[in-house]
Amino acid sequence: MEQAFPQCLKCNSGILLPLSDYGRDGASIMYKAWVCNNPNCGFNLRIDNGEISTGRDITESYK
Repeated sequence: MEQAFPQCLKCNSGILLPLSDYGRDGASIMYKAWVCNNPNCGFNLRIDNGEISTGRDITESYK
């Protein structure tokens, strides 16, 4: 079965791709963030502690 992701409504040319993460206790969090795959767009959507935020700068995380 093929999985389809939603089109980015900001640029109308990219696809929103889901990103997962791990919570404080190490539990997997599916679809914590969505990012547009169009590098010229940069739209992103995150869920942190039940709050939704958009438009944050996309950066790499280093540990």
